Amino acid sequence: MSDAWLQVSDGANPRRVAIEKDVFTIGRRAGNDLKLSAADVSREHAEIARQGEQFVLRDRRSKFGTFVNGARVTEHPLRHGDTIRLGQGGGIEMLFFCQPVTALRSSAAPLGDRTVTTAAGDLRQVAALLEALRALGSARLLDEVLAMVIDSAIDLGGAERGFIMLADAGGRLEFKLARARGHVTLPGQTFETSRKIPEEVFGTGEMRVELDLLDGDLPAAHAVTIAIGIRHVVCVPLRLVRYVDVGETPAEEKRIGVLYLDSPEQGTLASPAVHAGLETLAAEAAVAIENARLYREAVEKAKIEQELQIAAEIQQALLPPPAWSAEHFEAVGCSVPCRAVGGDFFEYLTMADGSAGFVVADVSGKGAPAALLTAVTQGVLATQTTYGGGPAAALSRVNEVLVRRATGSRFVTVFFAALSKDGRLVYSNAGHNPPILVSGSTVRRLEAGGLICGLFEHASYAEETVQLSPGDVLLIFSDGVSEALNAAGEEFGDERILRCMKAHAQGSVREVLDCLVQTVRTFASGATQSDDITAVVVRYRGQ
Repeated sequence: MSDAWLQVSDGANPRRVAIEKDVFTIGRRAGNDLKLSAADVSREHAEIARQGEQFVLRDRRSKFGTFVNGARVTEHPLRHGDTIRLGQGGGIEMLFFCQPVTALRSSAAPLGDRTVTTAAGDLRQVAALLEALRALGSARLLDEVLAMVIDSAIDLGGAERGFIMLADAGGRLEFKLARARGHVTLPGQTFETSRKIPEEVFGTGEMRVELDLLDGDLPAAHAVTIAIGIRHVVCVPLRLVRYVDVGETPAEEKRIGVLYLDSPEQGTLASPAVHAGLETLAAEAAVAIENARLYREAVEKAKIEQELQIAAEIQQALLPPPAWSAEHFEAVGCSVPCRAVGGDFFEYLTMADGSAGFVVADVSGKGAPAALLTAVTQGVLATQTTYGGGPAAALSRVNEVLVRRATGSRFVTVFFAALSKDGRLVYSNAGHNPPILVSGSTVRRLEAGGLICGLFEHASYAEETVQLSPGDVLLIFSDGVSEALNAAGEEFGDERILRCMKAHAQGSVREVLDCLVQTVRTFASGATQSDDITAVVVRYRGQ
């Protein structure tokens, strides 16, 4: 037989509910074995059925579903440590625990005023207590669990002190926490003992018991430990075991670290019953520690995502309103980052001579580093409205600032154009995708300029002046438009861009932009957006 229970978190204090029936029912109706009152729990929501030594969770046609470890299920064999959620709101969450009764009884032996059976029965609650710690919202959740595990092991084994080492991403053991009898945290980031035993136990996955380090050839290998008075050592691997289906043997074993105990006196550390109890504790501890680590990672990830969301909101706020117009022109722009924050931007500027300035820039790279350089570049460009000179002079100053800031391999491509009321368009292109100018049936690319900004100290930039006629349309875009890829790896290309422009030649600039963005998205459907998409459409109306 197996002893099974649920650790229930439903807005109240976490509580343990034993599964004592062959069919254990859960729902909102009063007659259920576990009655829950949340709105997304059905009257007869789910049941847990005992099948020999195994337990199976079944959904009873609930309205909002039953989930195990995040996945919706209709019938699912339960494993020790599984997380069960009822409904989609996340208000009812339970942890399932199952422990063979024989595993506890086999370890029974006198231990002062208590038995190892009693101790192990208490200590296997370590994993369940994780829910209580989570409910408290502890920022030090992992430390709390580690301290709880070590204290429990010291109490069980009658040891003087203990520590836990956990494996890092490279599989190397890292010291995490040491405690002494009486629930005292030992200072420092290291522990005075040999690493040989912990590393051997982690490598082999087998418990190591040394009843006397003075025996045989042990003194030579453990001189440091013996020098501080330690004679007796027990070290247990922390192992996670996963199963595939009911009744199968373990499919995967993952070692996450070791639990180490030592003492100057042999005491109860020599007891086989204590060793069995420590192995039981280690199994529960591995689950609790791994859950705590995953929880901490989830909290940290959520914090990063929140910070990125704030950064994305700030970045969007730094962009001008999409539409800008005056008597002689109308313009509209957009920037769609491929991540939370992007490296593209567009800008509208009123120049010192009264002309309207249009900028599209693309910073190398993606994500947060690109976004930081984007903000710097935007700031530099914003100051150009107070200077005399045209786009080429402005790009020279941008280049000087970025080179002086030593941005390393980071660079920026920029297209900067200024449009006067009389239709004169003065532009300079710093390594950017050549914009497309459509004038009647004539199509031309605006390529005059110079090198990218930020890499070459003495880069120079040329200007070109183009005379626009009423109705002419200029499209400035980043390579995220022309180089957008579909699922087959084909690029969007300039021809598709031209078709969008010609299809709405008589329409508004908004129609041109919407057509372009929607056509890119349709073309790239099924493929991950690999670059930021930024575009500005300008139409000259005439004086």
